[in-house]
Amino acid sequence: MIGVLIIGHDALPASLAAAVAHVLGERPPQFDVLSVACDDDPLDVLPRARAAVARLDTGDGVLVFSDIYGATPCNLVGKLVEAGRIEAVAGVNLPMLVRALTYRDKGLETMAKKAVSGGCEGVLRLEAGPVHAATRG
Repeated sequence: MIGVLIIGHDALPASLAAAVAHVLGERPPQFDVLSVACDDDPLDVLPRARAAVARLDTGDGVLVFSDIYGATPCNLVGKLVEAGRIEAVAGVNLPMLVRALTYRDKGLETMAKKAVSGGCEGVLRLEAGPVHAATRG
């Protein structure tokens, strides 16, 4: 099974993990997070990130997500990438994670592609429409 790691700013990784567990009904196996605080030294965080990847990799690889491209978490993730073994996607969001986790048995390359498509397709502008039964007001 492909491991999944989220590296991001402050509480965002833990919040995304909680949301994934809510949507899927449980926290997936081989799924972890690493938070980067504003006062963290990236050189101190990198060994923790490498250790997390090593824990999550049971032979099928790891897909690592970061929040904002170019920010410290993403720069850390970039240092972890090993083509075909540790792949990375920036701009993590909940639709992306759910899509990725549903394709984690299809190979690392497919999983990364599905993560990106899920993230893009999960961002939609809502138009004014009828009030649905689940809404109030």
